[in-house]
Amino acid sequence: MTRLIHIELDDRNLPKPTPEIEQERSVAMFDLLEDNSFELSPKPDVVRPDGPYELLLAIREGRLVFDVTTKAKERAAEFHLSLGPFKQVVKDYFQICASYFEASKTMPPAQIEAIDMARRGIHNEGARVLQERLDGKAVVDKDTARRLFTLICVLHFGG
Repeated sequence: MTRLIHIELDDRNLPKPTPEIEQERSVAMFDLLEDNSFELSPKPDVVRPDGPYELLLAIREGRLVFDVTTKAKERAAEFHLSLGPFKQVVKDYFQICASYFEASKTMPPAQIEAIDMARRGIHNEGARVLQERLDGKAVVDKDTARRLFTLICVLHFGG
């Protein structure tokens, strides 16, 4: 099976998230577990155990870590991604989210909708960057990449 059945964020050393960040995290986790597509890329001369998979996401030594195991806790893969390609899009995403949360308190619906469209555009860009960075390591569909990007942002928030 090419899917994730459990996701954990290693956020032990991170500051407590804001209520808005915690809400984003909860929604992304729920949606990911409900519907996702995650397949490890084949490697020559490497036998990968079949899924479904469990994923631990962490930031260690300035790198994004994907630690993938099977349901039986058998190591399936571990890969480390540079955070550099994510820095600007994460920054942009946090800025537009702050604008969106602030706008939702006082602005009319049309303006909130415009900000939300921009937020979705930046979110899509983050998902695209993630899919590119995972090339040769794992294959995820667009919706899975979007939700994983949200979790990466949660880790960045504290990092």
